[in-house]
Amino acid sequence: MNFQLSAADLKHAMPVPAADLTAARDYDVVRRVIEHISENYQDQPGLETLSDLVGLSPFHLQKLFTRWAGLSPKGFLQCVTLDHARRLLEGGDSILDVSYDLGLSGPGRLHDLMVNAEAMSPGSYKSKGAGLTIYYGFHDSPFGIALVMATDRGLSGLAFADADGEEAAFTDMARRWPQANFVAAPDKTAPFLATVFAGKDTDQPLRVVLIGTDFEVRVWDALLSIPMGTATTYSSLAERIGKPKAARAVGAAVGRNPISFVVPCHRVIGKSGGLTGYHWGITRKRAILGWEAGQTARPE
Repeated sequence: MNFQLSAADLKHAMPVPAADLTAARDYDVVRRVIEHISENYQDQPGLETLSDLVGLSPFHLQKLFTRWAGLSPKGFLQCVTLDHARRLLEGGDSILDVSYDLGLSGPGRLHDLMVNAEAMSPGSYKSKGAGLTIYYGFHDSPFGIALVMATDRGLSGLAFADADGEEAAFTDMARRWPQANFVAAPDKTAPFLATVFAGKDTDQPLRVVLIGTDFEVRVWDALLSIPMGTATTYSSLAERIGKPKAARAVGAAVGRNPISFVVPCHRVIGKSGGLTGYHWGITRKRAILGWEAGQTARPE
């Protein structure tokens, strides 16, 4: 199957006018700030340094960043640096579900999603998606452009892309199920993204369809049990699924997670405390962790 997207395909898959780039611009500013903080956290860069970096006044950067993350750049610096990630591990080396210890302030703007997950039959996976229709659409999200994929049974894919990266993101996702029929249908995928980033509790669980090997599905299901504001290690995750010696295989399965953010592979870190890799970019992983921290922290 040819996965190349034409300009017409991309246009049909985008539900918003090309001129409506506010969310993408906001994320680009935040991404650059997070990247600078992550690489220079030992220097404790101040607000003026960060504002000069992105060409905004300190006031406007503070306002934008706090609206986006739920806490100021200074607060973000305090809770997302690698040093902070290492402190998560001080409670033990094996089982790790340590709170970010940020001081809860009651219900945050976004709570852990209620997810109703089911796995496709092994036959559906082995057939590489033959006979399966997957709808897709590109949408704005807090973390750049989101590629959402869904079947009639539920959400099956969530990926991220930077500007002009839509085709590469689609190709990367589509090759997982090369025999499936892909249909651009942003009207069908938009409600899934709205639920994911609703910013409030919902009475209806998000229906998720896991399409992978039996082992991968077990790992992804275990990821769903990691609460927001906590983290775990690959070795701890291996213990959870009863395969304590399979940390590397677990790491590979985490890397193949097709439903990013919802199935929170970003909450898995290295045993040394390093954030390690992330399929959609280490800066985006830091952004997601910081954004989640902002949902449960008191803004400055």
